Amino acid sequence: MYLIKPSQLARSALLAAALLLPGTCIQADSPGVAWDERVEIDSGRAFQGPWRMNESQFLYVDDPTVAFNSGGDIGIAWVDNAQRDVLLQVLEADGATRFPEPVNVSRTPEVFSWLPRLAFGEGDEVFVLWQEIVFAGGSHGGEIFFARSTDGGASFSAPVNLSDTTGGAGKGRLSQRSWHNGSLDLARRDDGRLYAAWTEFYGALHLAWSDDGGSSFTEPVHVAGDFEVPARGPSLALGDDNQVWLAWTVGEDAEADIRVARSADGGRSFGPAVIVESGRAHADAPKLAMDERGALHLVFGERLTDRRGTQRIRHTRSTDGGASFEPARTISNGDSHAHFPALAFGADGRVLVTWRHFPDPRSRPLGTGFVLSTDGGERFSEPAMIPGSNDPELGFNGSLQGLLMAPLAMDESGRVAVVNSTFLPGERSAIWLQTGQFGPR
Repeated sequence: MYLIKPSQLARSALLAAALLLPGTCIQADSPGVAWDERVEIDSGRAFQGPWRMNESQFLYVDDPTVAFNSGGDIGIAWVDNAQRDVLLQVLEADGATRFPEPVNVSRTPEVFSWLPRLAFGEGDEVFVLWQEIVFAGGSHGGEIFFARSTDGGASFSAPVNLSDTTGGAGKGRLSQRSWHNGSLDLARRDDGRLYAAWTEFYGALHLAWSDDGGSSFTEPVHVAGDFEVPARGPSLALGDDNQVWLAWTVGEDAEADIRVARSADGGRSFGPAVIVESGRAHADAPKLAMDERGALHLVFGERLTDRRGTQRIRHTRSTDGGASFEPARTISNGDSHAHFPALAFGADGRVLVTWRHFPDPRSRPLGTGFVLSTDGGERFSEPAMIPGSNDPELGFNGSLQGLLMAPLAMDESGRVAVVNSTFLPGERSAIWLQTGQFGPR
């Protein structure tokens, strides 16, 4: 399981501090984005006891995700492990918090709730998807739960179990001994249809959707994956004419490649998966999305087989509906370790990619790197670090349950929101929001 003992974190902190050398990741003037000071959203203790299933003492906040609504308000959902629930806060466009206290979305204090995804709909609709550590008879606990709000997030419907399986839903398996939680995705089409995708420890990738604003969902469709070739890290992209794309990688393979499959009937069936780039490196954590011009963009992490185990971020595009992809390009630093990217679009060809920066591949992440494009991904800026994101006094970046997350959002005007969690062992954990403005083209 992807759980790190505090003693390991403390030892890694010393290593990270020693490795923060000039040139490890560019931290210059953050070209193209004017970043604001970070804002603390929540805080808690920083204690992680041994794994005892839902009796574990996990006393920290973690797992943030972020989204904009059409009015420019920013929603942040995260987890308070001490109370084992998903929480929500909304920052109005003027920076004021909408609720005096964070709203409890999951309301299951006897069961851990992890790694939410967040989407806004029309008017006051808010949708949250997350992984609930329910043990339903299989060897691994995990179910996918959903709740919706019709009053702007002030209250939520009773959580609904979409997966209803013994397969360990929400787990993205790397091997029999290693996996990340948070292997799920949520997306909303312009006509209001909601899609939820997730994988299981036992390997299956499932998709379900709702045509009534989340009041009900279809039975899950099995898209890919089995126990021998487990699917991992799904990412959804939605287009016109009932088109749906799913990207994922696979476990139990040191040379895993990213797959992309397309559905022309709204998700009921999918064509054969396209392997984006075949090679000896390990490709992981894809993020797939369609820009305003109809091009599919894909970013993913890749671990090389060199002596240093170099990790880098790759970007590619498809202009033929996912039938083929351009040769992938490395967009992160060649001399640093970057993994677990996120992808967002604004208007007029703006593309922003962020990632977790690892001072050393054996350590926890410390800092968020980024690049941007103003021409639809033809060219990207030099990599830079979001200012203040790698402050060692705050501790390491989360999540402690796995780094398959959705920490980035951008609206059409080029306003950017990035969320992060920090964990300083034995002292303090915190949830942070950092906003910025994409500069002129």
